[in-house]
Amino acid sequence: MTSEQQRVVVIGGGLAGLRLAARLGGNVTVLGEEPHVPYNRVLLAEVLAGRYAPEVTALPAAGPALRRGVRAVRIDRAEQVVHCDDGTVEPYGTLVLATGSNPVLPALRGLFEPEGRDLPSGVHAFRTMDDCLALSAAVRPGVRAVVIGGGLLGVSAARALAERGAQVVLAQQGERLMERQLDADASALLHTHLTALGVEIHTECRVRGLTTSGPDGDTRPATGPAAARTTPQVPRTGQNRVTGVELAVGYRLDADIVVLACGVRPRTGLALAAGLDVRTGIVVDDRLRTSDPRIHAIGDCAEHAGRVYGLAGPALEQADALADVLLGTGQGIAGAAGDASGYSGTRALTRLTLTAGGDRPLDLAAFGETTPLPGDDVVRLTDATRRTYRKVVVRGDRLVGGVLLGELSSVGALARSWEDGETLTDLHHLLTDDGGS
Repeated sequence: MTSEQQRVVVIGGGLAGLRLAARLGGNVTVLGEEPHVPYNRVLLAEVLAGRYAPEVTALPAAGPALRRGVRAVRIDRAEQVVHCDDGTVEPYGTLVLATGSNPVLPALRGLFEPEGRDLPSGVHAFRTMDDCLALSAAVRPGVRAVVIGGGLLGVSAARALAERGAQVVLAQQGERLMERQLDADASALLHTHLTALGVEIHTECRVRGLTTSGPDGDTRPATGPAAARTTPQVPRTGQNRVTGVELAVGYRLDADIVVLACGVRPRTGLALAAGLDVRTGIVVDDRLRTSDPRIHAIGDCAEHAGRVYGLAGPALEQADALADVLLGTGQGIAGAAGDASGYSGTRALTRLTLTAGGDRPLDLAAFGETTPLPGDDVVRLTDATRRTYRKVVVRGDRLVGGVLLGELSSVGALARSWEDGETLTDLHHLLTDDGGS
C-alpha cells in the first residue's frame, strides 16, 4: 500500500480533529480553517469574562500535522483528494470530517440588510475565538447587552458579560433556562442566581427583530413604525449599528451589544456537496463511517443513531473510537456503551460553573433523563441555606438521570452508576457528600 493510500486527512482543527491526529500519529494532515493556535472552545466564556487569557485555552501543540488557516472547499471522492482555498490539493486514503458546527442565526428582521451578509455592528455570534475577542473588545462597564437564547451558551455568555460590568438582559423563547438539561426546580435556582448577578431575565419571550442606526445616525426599525428614540450611536462608516431589540409583544430593549446564543447547527456543506448522506448531521455508522466507507465523521458534525451531540465529551469519545478503528486495536472506548469494537453512543454529562466577582460560584451538572416518566421514583435533597439542590430519577433499580446544583462532590459516583447501568443498592450513599457514612 502506498503512503498516499495510507494517508489520513482530517478536515477540522478543533478538539475532535486534533485528538484523533494525536492518537494516530504518523501520516496525518489536519486542515484547520482558523488561523489561531487551536483552542478549547469550552473555555471561551472564561475568556470573555476576563478570567482566562486566550492563550490559556490552547490545546496541546499539534506539530507539523496541522495546517492552520487553510479551508477545505471541495472533496473529490473519485480522485480521493481535498481541494483547499489556497489552491493546494491534499490526497487521502482515509478522510475524516471534523468540521464542527455553525451558530444558528435566527430569522430576525433587521439582522441583515437586503442582499447583505454582514451582521450589524454590535451584533455578535459566540462560537469562535474571533467571536469571543470581538465581543470582549466591545464590552465595558455599563454597556447595554442583550443575550438572545437561554441555553447553556446563552447562560454562559450572560454570566461572563455581567462579570465584565455590562447591563445584561437575557431573552429566552422557552419557558425556562436551560430547559434541555434542567428540570423546573433547578432552572428556577439558576434563574435566581443569575438575577443576583444583575442579569435581567425574560422567559417565554420571542424576539421579533433588531433596530439599527445607519451611517447617517438615523434609527431604522426592524418592522412597523419608527422605534422609540434611543441614545445616538456612532456606527462604523458604511455599516449599520444595532440600537435595540424588538420583542414580539411590542416591547423594545435598548442595546449596544446583542449576542446571538440560539444554538448551533452541524456544519455539513462539504459533505452535502460531495454527495454524502446528510440528515441533521453527517450520518455515520458504529465505525463512524459515512455513506462513503473511505470517509468518516466525528464531533459536532456527525449524526450517529439519529443523534447529534454538540458537546465536547462525545466528540472526544468519537475521536478515540475512530482512532481504535483505524489503528485496528478493536479496543473501543471506555465511555461508550455497548460493543467495544466501535462506537455505540455517549451518555453525555453537562457541567457548568457560574462565578461573578467575589460571589460564591454556582456549580451545575445534569445527566440523563431529568424529567421522570410515570412510575419512576424521584429523590430530591435541597438545602436553601447552602444553595444546593440534588435530584435523581430512578427507574426500577437503575439510575436514569439527575441534576445537581451548588455542590458536585457526589456527581462522580452518580455519573459512574448511571453510565455503567449499575443496580442501585444504596442511593443515599451516592447522594450525600460523605458517601453516606
